[in-house]
Amino acid sequence: MHDEAWTKVTVVLFNRQIVFLDRLAANIRAQSGAAISRAQLIRALVDAVSDAEIDLTASRSEADLKATILSRLGHYGVGV
Repeated sequence: MHDEAWTKVTVVLFNRQIVFLDRLAANIRAQSGAAISRAQLIRALVDAVSDAEIDLTASRSEADLKATILSRLGHYGVGV
């Protein structure tokens, strides 16, 4: 299934984040018929941030990380 080395990890997510991932997966399936898992969504998001080469090294908190990523997406100050 995976074309590269991988490690199984456990992360803690808020219930609202699980709801978001599940709704997104359901919407993708309804729209395209493709079954996308939570893990696939999370890996894609991590890879997108990595590929965008966003400098997150000045971040001091989760809120800082979110603000920096949102600013790169053009959503300044949204939800922060």
